[in-house]
Amino acid sequence: MIQITPLISLEIILVATFILCLSSMLHTFFFYPATLYLYNRLCSSDQAVQLDKLPSTALIIAAYNEEDVIAEKIENSLKLEYPTDRLNVVVFSDGSDDTTDEIVRSYENQNVTLVRIEGRVGKTECQNRVAKLVDEEILVFSDANSMYEPDALKELVRGFTPRIGCVVGELRYHDSSNVEGESVYWRYESRIKRLESATSSLITGNGSIYAVHAESYVPQPADAISDFTEPLSILRNGGLVKYAPKAVAWEETEKNATNELNRRIRIVTRSWNSIVRYPDLLNPLSHPRIAYQLWSHKVLRWLSPVFLLAIAVSNVGLVALSNPTFYTIPLVGQGVFYSLAVAGYFSEKGYLKHRAIIHIPFYFIQANYGMFRGLLNFLQGSNVIVWDTSDRT
Repeated sequence: MIQITPLISLEIILVATFILCLSSMLHTFFFYPATLYLYNRLCSSDQAVQLDKLPSTALIIAAYNEEDVIAEKIENSLKLEYPTDRLNVVVFSDGSDDTTDEIVRSYENQNVTLVRIEGRVGKTECQNRVAKLVDEEILVFSDANSMYEPDALKELVRGFTPRIGCVVGELRYHDSSNVEGESVYWRYESRIKRLESATSSLITGNGSIYAVHAESYVPQPADAISDFTEPLSILRNGGLVKYAPKAVAWEETEKNATNELNRRIRIVTRSWNSIVRYPDLLNPLSHPRIAYQLWSHKVLRWLSPVFLLAIAVSNVGLVALSNPTFYTIPLVGQGVFYSLAVAGYFSEKGYLKHRAIIHIPFYFIQANYGMFRGLLNFLQGSNVIVWDTSDRT
């Protein structure tokens, strides 16, 4: 009979921790997209049915102190290939204190409407209020710095069918910025969204470009992240959320890593506070497909910084207690990756030449740090309602 000593017990715990956390990381980043791909290839029979007539549409643009880009956004909106008699361009200003409102008012003779909202109530509450004011069939939500391709609205609204309550467009980033990691991440996310949509339904939107059928719109709590919770509410009500990859919006990535970090913290903080309102969708017994997607694509992803820390600690412990050769390889691999991330940090500070091979690991680690901060905010009971505009100059 084998006697279980304290060292053996510790080794068992370390092995279990290492395997569980590594498997979770591999699943959320690799195995989950692979299962979607296989299911799509073997089982999916999704057929797109497009509308014969373009519906009346309200393009609702979120703005807070956007004087640097709001004129460009309005000009971009007025040049969209969409019947002018069926398009209503609405800009809501969430208590802007620069010249945003004056710029928007200068376009009033071109059927652009300003909705001034006092008190800095946040993007989600502003959307709720504007959704009550307009009477168009389709509500398209956009950010002030998101520039649409001319056919973006057509591609969005043509994705609707009676059962589809939300259609999400594709966000792309220009390559002129210094945050390559963000652009790579969004290309990866876009691929997953294509697979989710082809398989059955998306579970999340994109604040830069997504459309909701007015009859399907569900007002969201002010502290919710609306482009995440609105699709979830539609799914809860039995609708579907689809992806329209030809409906393209362009943005610049954040100008520096600090802005991107703050954005990540804000998004993850709000996301944790939002997802807890949908315990039924997280329950695999109630909604097996949606729960699988939420846990795989979102919850495990947000927990990845915890997994990374546990993998590193357990790996060090296993090298000290067990077969050093077997466990040294993954430990060395982590060391190399983190070293590249450190080099990426110094390149961000201007001490090294900017290279994608070091900046992408840096972006990944910084994103995980942001997710960790967001998790801590949630556990401490804090949330974020309003947003601050990044420097657009």
